[in-house]
Amino acid sequence: MDQNEGGKPSMEKAKRPLELTDDESEAVSRLAVPPHRAGAGPSFYEYFALRGIQVDLVEPGLVVCTFKVPLHLSDRSGRLANGAIANLVDEVGGAVVHVEGLPMNVSVDMCISYMSTAKLHDELEITSRVLGQRGGYSGTIVLMRNKVTGEVIAEGRHSLFGRHASKL
Repeated sequence: MDQNEGGKPSMEKAKRPLELTDDESEAVSRLAVPPHRAGAGPSFYEYFALRGIQVDLVEPGLVVCTFKVPLHLSDRSGRLANGAIANLVDEVGGAVVHVEGLPMNVSVDMCISYMSTAKLHDELEITSRVLGQRGGYSGTIVLMRNKVTGEVIAEGRHSLFGRHASKL
């Protein structure tokens, strides 16, 4: 076993499985990945992370969505992965302050309380509300709960910033 001076396993051993062979490296270098153009449909990321989300209600300062936990966002134990929860807080929290025709705001800070877990195929209700806005700064709160039991899965506070030119 590779060990450093303190007798602990070194990072070299951890890096080995991630290294590419020359053939693998050459195959990857031949891949043609065209850049994604804004407005040309969903990106791979959006398709992967948000596929299946249903928007139920949109009002000024409020967005309500339904989302069924898919296999591709589940962890090894069949629960909605924490990273997927964070992504949904980011996306739905940003959607509530988005103005059509303007660039998306940039996330400044997120604080997420993970209260419970959601299992594969659970149906969730995701509610995002605007807490306040001042200048280009917005604060939102996102509540994710099991639609059947009402149990709170997570609550996230999301801060965003966007400096948009005046239309005047």
